[in-house]
Amino acid sequence: MRLKLDQLTAALQKQLAPVYLVSGDEPLQLGEAADDIRRAARDAGYITREVIAIDTGNEWPQLSFEAESISIFSDKKLIDLRWPSGKPGLEGSKALTGYCQRPPEDTILLITAGKLDGAAQKAQWFQALDRVATVVQVWPLQGQEWLHWLQRRAERKGMHLDEDALKSLAVRVEGNLLAAAQELEKLYILHGAKRINKAMVEDEVADSARFDVFKLMEALLSGKLNRAVKILAGLRAEGVAAPVVLWAISRETRILLNIRSELKSDGHQEALYKKYQVWDKRKQSVQESLQRLKTKELQDILLASANVDCQIKGQLAGDEWEGLFQICLLFAKR
Repeated sequence: MRLKLDQLTAALQKQLAPVYLVSGDEPLQLGEAADDIRRAARDAGYITREVIAIDTGNEWPQLSFEAESISIFSDKKLIDLRWPSGKPGLEGSKALTGYCQRPPEDTILLITAGKLDGAAQKAQWFQALDRVATVVQVWPLQGQEWLHWLQRRAERKGMHLDEDALKSLAVRVEGNLLAAAQELEKLYILHGAKRINKAMVEDEVADSARFDVFKLMEALLSGKLNRAVKILAGLRAEGVAAPVVLWAISRETRILLNIRSELKSDGHQEALYKKYQVWDKRKQSVQESLQRLKTKELQDILLASANVDCQIKGQLAGDEWEGLFQICLLFAKR
């Protein structure tokens, strides 16, 4: 069964599925959807939780092991499989297909994964999941959806944003859901459950557009190295987590690679822009990047991103912010 993100809460209240697949490249919504599933499972008696993090791909046999093992602490178990890449390889395909053919009783499998492209959704392993799983795909918010998300988030705290306040907040956080959640929490702490006007937003909400990861990507796509380096330094100074910056760079690089690859296969440029949610204000900078960065250079950026990811996790020596600086040099090169 496939659900939209806003349908998940109601579905969890009715009945739990044996498998959940939550995928996408927007970290806040992805994380909160997974939290909702974990909470519902715990409330239903799935006390034991086993976490499997797919990193190198050698961890896939652990899925079969956990499916076959019996918990000594509880009759019910949640297997929490975290799979950022969304690409299973041969071993992962076998493990997922095998699990879905014989889902163990009293076990829920929760898979959180990166964005799955069209090819992945046609693969045998995904078809096997689709037959038994509840599939929730998370998409970046745009336009009215973004405004509605902000208002719903505020109303959960008992606040209501005036129309001008809503627009002002939307401009200041510029689509950054992590920043938006933090600023709404700040407004609640300062003002409580009440009506929020534009003056309150302008007085209390930081201008997250100053040193925002999306502003960083805009500078990198346009090849504005000096501006990108300045924004990167600002992000570090303001305590923005390095994984958030790396996520934004990696996501944009994968989009560019996909567009470049599909253009070579006679794909229509406007159709591809729509497919990958490259809206009007970003088309020019994306086009500039495609002209400037060849496939090999984009692959080098992804390789450098993988190294920074290892630095963040302590698996590789070096400073992750220096690594991010080097990636900016690669991305904005002329």
